Amino acid sequence: MTVHLLHLKNVSILDQLRLEEALLRTDRRNFFLINEGTPLSIVMGISGHVDELVDRRKAAALSVPIIKRFSGGGTVVVDEETLFTTFIGQKDILHPHPCYPEPILRWSGEFYGAALGLPKFALRENDFVLGEKKCGGNAQYIQKERWLLHTSFLWDFCPAKMGLLLHPKKTPQYRQGRAHADFVCSLKEFFPDKAALISQIKKEIMGRFDAVEISLEEVMPTLARDHRRATLQI
Repeated sequence: MTVHLLHLKNVSILDQLRLEEALLRTDRRNFFLINEGTPLSIVMGISGHVDELVDRRKAAALSVPIIKRFSGGGTVVVDEETLFTTFIGQKDILHPHPCYPEPILRWSGEFYGAALGLPKFALRENDFVLGEKKCGGNAQYIQKERWLLHTSFLWDFCPAKMGLLLHPKKTPQYRQGRAHADFVCSLKEFFPDKAALISQIKKEIMGRFDAVEISLEEVMPTLARDHRRATLQI
């Protein structure tokens, strides 16, 4: 099975999400995207409400863009130290399980567990954790013939930037009321550098699939195709 591997560096999360939406809606190939960092941004799920999730005053003071992605999921602060990965695939082809949220998460948890090789790595509710702390968040989109799973891994994080978010009304049970900075952890403590982490993820992709590396220029034409565009900057 062929998976097209696209490795990006510091592409803005807004541009990344718009590209992913185009690949999901207008292409029939399987993709795995890696993006190393983005300018500081806040990203919300499609049904999120800004006033419930974001400290608008702080965001405005720092000129931080607020973006609504086309998929569901929670609200995250992302920056140059976030590592993004995304699976986009044909239903019933990229993985062998029913195309529903829980099986996709379980399958991705097994994939990333094998790739990272960290004993305490696990899927906990909708998050990836190391022990009791979150190291990666997930969001999905499933349509008739295709599906997508984005993951935002915390290579590192700045506690002050986490203060851009309000404490949400709905949180994972395992969070247990902890402040954001006490709820998350960084992956940089477990790898010699970011390149080593990315190399392990790529190795897992290449070991499981017929991986074909492609360039950004090769997929840019999809953006011009007629399709629904739900990703926007607020």
